[in-house]
Amino acid sequence: MTVQDVSEVTHLKPRRRGRTRWFIAGAVLVVVLGTSSVVVLTQVSSATPGKETPPPSVETAEVVKTDLSEEEEADGTLGYGDEESVQGRKPGTITSLPAAGATITRCKPVYGVDAKPVPLFYGTLPFYRDLAAGADDGADVKQLEENLKACGFGGFGTPDKKFTSATAAALKKWQKSLGLEQTGAFGQGDVVLAAGEVRVSALAAKPGAPAQGEVLKTTGTVRSVQVKLDAAKQDLARQGAKASVTINGKTTQGTITDVGKSAVEGKDAAGQDDGKPKITVTVRLDDPAAGGTLDSAPATVRFTKDVHQGVLAVPVGALLALAEGGYAVEVDENGQRRLVAVQTGLFSGGKVEVTGTGLAAGMRVVTTS
Repeated sequence: MTVQDVSEVTHLKPRRRGRTRWFIAGAVLVVVLGTSSVVVLTQVSSATPGKETPPPSVETAEVVKTDLSEEEEADGTLGYGDEESVQGRKPGTITSLPAAGATITRCKPVYGVDAKPVPLFYGTLPFYRDLAAGADDGADVKQLEENLKACGFGGFGTPDKKFTSATAAALKKWQKSLGLEQTGAFGQGDVVLAAGEVRVSALAAKPGAPAQGEVLKTTGTVRSVQVKLDAAKQDLARQGAKASVTINGKTTQGTITDVGKSAVEGKDAAGQDDGKPKITVTVRLDDPAAGGTLDSAPATVRFTKDVHQGVLAVPVGALLALAEGGYAVEVDENGQRRLVAVQTGLFSGGKVEVTGTGLAAGMRVVTTS
């Protein structure tokens, strides 16, 4: 008997003798992205005549029109991102250090050398030379002027690549505000450079130690989730796309802010090379409070692989696996039930996409979940 025959059986009037019934023989089907009960229909014969009884009360669910998405999970870690080492470049003795966990913004001291502050400047071009009157034009001059202006010391107009007397005058005012010798010249070790505000993650030196060498470690100031994703699955992660993140049993939404371009050796749970190169994907939580108060925690990230929009969907538990092959759902219409043959599509979040002749949103189907 075909699926169509099964559907048509439900429209036949029952006979007084030898009436055929359909019973559920509890079988289980494991489906992608979830495990739910699916029942198999088998045909048995009842030769005992009797009065027709109404079907027992069952749980039903509505056929809905919705969007379904296919997702893939990957393990990640909630934290503040990779640590960066701050190397002291100014000769002298360390006289002050910040507290671990402190946030430092532009112009504020990071640590002290010989009782003088070493402040934070923003930028991505390392200061690779000392700057003073007569210095060749360069992008590092412009970066210096941008920071001086942000700290409130201008007078040189729009920051540019030229080191002028006005630049030197602004430097002297900045040096005076810090209690430094007013030379009008800038040394490579006079500041700590970072792309933005930083969080002190650990101290690597103590007061009294030489200032040249590793002083402390920093991270970003915003917690995010970093995922070591198989490089072969890079297409799952698109910068700016949304991803679902679960931390400590709570699920929230995040935005992919960075997708690594360099693959590194993959590690398994034992720390051994698993033969699958990995890239780092960073996901920032849309609601920072969703991460709780922990500085670090394991997380699960779900990346969207595919989306089917405007499809009919029912709970997976509504699927009936027919003995002849294929699937059906049992439509309940005010207690009257009939089988409708269906084709399945995407499975997602306990629901399954279905299509079938006569099936429409708003109908109710018998389900086990």
